[in-house]
Parts: sequence; C-alpha cells; structure tokens
Amino acid sequence: MKKWLVTVGVVLALAGCAGGETEEPAEGTEQPEAEVSAEPLEVAVIPSQTVGEMQTGLDLLEERLAEGLGREVKVESYPNYNAVVEALNFNHIDLAFLGPLTYVIAHEQSGAKAIVTQEVEGSPYYYSYMITHADAPWESLDELLEDAAEVDLAFASISSTSGHLMPGLELRQRGYYESEDQHQFNQVQFAGSHDIVASLVQEQTVDAGAIDSAILEALMKEADANGGSLRDDVKIIWQSEQLYQYPWVVPSEMDDETIAAIQEAFYQIDDPEILQIFGGASAFVEADHSQYADVLEAAREFDMLTLE
Repeated sequence: MKKWLVTVGVVLALAGCAGGETEEPAEGTEQPEAEVSAEPLEVAVIPSQTVGEMQTGLDLLEERLAEGLGREVKVESYPNYNAVVEALNFNHIDLAFLGPLTYVIAHEQSGAKAIVTQEVEGSPYYYSYMITHADAPWESLDELLEDAAEVDLAFASISSTSGHLMPGLELRQRGYYESEDQHQFNQVQFAGSHDIVASLVQEQTVDAGAIDSAILEALMKEADANGGSLRDDVKIIWQSEQLYQYPWVVPSEMDDETIAAIQEAFYQIDDPEILQIFGGASAFVEADHSQYADVLEAAREFDMLTLE
C-alpha cells in the first residue's frame, strides 16, 4: 500500500522584457503575443495514513488548488520525512503538508513557515492517544505501565508528533522509554502510520499503540459506515494536552502575495473527499508558527530537532 506525501510548490516564472526602446514590427509582419510561463505548483503531503482511498482526495486537491490559483498544480510522492524537509530547506518545493514535529524541524533548519491548517468539527486542535484493545485489562496508562515488561507497544512513525513525540516524551518522563532499543517494555515497534497502529491494536497483534485522535475518529467513522467494529474494539487509556493541527508549510523565502493566494485557495475547499483524508477535516484555516511552540519545546526536550 502506498504512503503518500503531498508536496505543493509554487514558482512563478514571468517572461520579462528587456529595458530600452521597443522596436516596431516590420510592416506586414505579425507581432507574436507576449508569453507568460509558469512552473507547476508542486504540492507534497507527508503520509499519516496508508488508506487506499487517499489518492482520490489528493487528485481532487490538485484540481481545486489549480482552479483557485489559476495555474497547474503537480502532486508528487516523496520517499520519507527527510526528503520533504530537505526539499523545503532548499526551495525545491513550495508547499508541504507536515506533522507538527516535522514542521518545527524545518522551521529551525531553514525558517519554513506554517500558513494553513485544518479544523476538525470546528476545532483546530487534536490529541495524542494511547489505545489498547477493549478486552485488555488496563483502564489507564498507569495500569498498563505496571505490566510494562509484558507489553508490546506500537508507535506510528519516529517523526510523528502524536504517534511518537508526545506519547514517547510522556513515557520517557515516567522512566519507561528512551528509544526503540532502550525501554522497559517487552517490545517497541514503529508501525509506519496511524491506521496501521489502529489495526495492530484491534487485531491484538500489539497490546497498546500511540495514535492521532483525529485519524482514529476518522477511521472509526469509516468502519461504522462499512459495518466494522473498530469503535467497539479499542479504548483510550491516555490523552495528551491539546495539539494544534498539522500545518501546510512554505519555504521561508516565499512572498506574502503568493502565501495569501495559497491560503485563499485552501479556504475555498469544501469537498468531503479532500477534507476526509486530512483527519476528517471540516475546513482549512490560517496557521502561524506561534501555535506550535509546545511541540518545539517537546522536541527540544526529547532531542528530536533533527531527522535521522
């Protein structure tokens, strides 16, 4: 199953006229029209899910942004978090959908700017959850940690804010976790995405997992609609403080006019197929760097301001 990163880049190349006098065309000669060229808007999304239907939403996003900006938009798949951050840092892309942790890394490295995020049910906040199977004996994280030596634990991705940074920091502060190889659990693994974490817990392949609250709710709604039982099969035993939703990020050198145009194009998007793949969003709204100060502080404490 493919993991999708969406990258959106904007480079406007306008054909310029040289200074000096303008020559009149020879009589009877047809004057060519002035050409205006523009490179495609490159848009990239870091994967938080591996749901097959995601591609439909990305195709529609490409269309809506092209309509809103009046130019071609190109969606590409990037291999990993590092590739997107590096592309932002060197201005190879102009817009990327990142997790909060990956964003603050890009901001610290090159001054990348958050400009848009999404609301879910009218709120721009989400949480990190730790979940277990409904039949598991634990009703809280405290209870689970009493049996830590027997617990198999799954995180989403090492660079995920809600799927690793925040729950990992909580476990670190309690003395149970430092890394995939240094911990007090029976086993720790990185599943790769939030929906895989949900499946592993539901199937009881692992005892507990860390997951994005908005993605979990979106997966539950999808399961409800298809007759699935995810909502009944898992339970939440820990919730983080509120986190600001995933940002859409541009390179530091992008001009204000282009930023405003991208923001306005996002504000006009109301297609359910697009909103669904971004944590079941209800709308896109403005974002700025100040809203991610708590994630930056956590990343510094956990020494995670670099990607390996």
